[in-house]
Amino acid sequence: MVKLEGIVARLESGDVPLETAIDLFQEGMRLSQLCGGKLEQIESKIELLVETEQGFQKKTFVAANEDKGE
Repeated sequence: MVKLEGIVARLESGDVPLETAIDLFQEGMRLSQLCGGKLEQIESKIELLVETEQGFQKKTFVAANEDKGE
């Protein structure tokens, strides 16, 4: 995340040559996808305890968010 934030800051400054900006953008996209994949892995391991009419039930974090339409 720190490296990705650094890349964003450099690109936003506008003080990099076009070729460097393209390389930074590609590296930023790679890092963004890596972070997104890690987040999905972690979310799939999180369980929520949800109270229903039948009592408490475990739901995965992802399934609970899908129930809310997210």
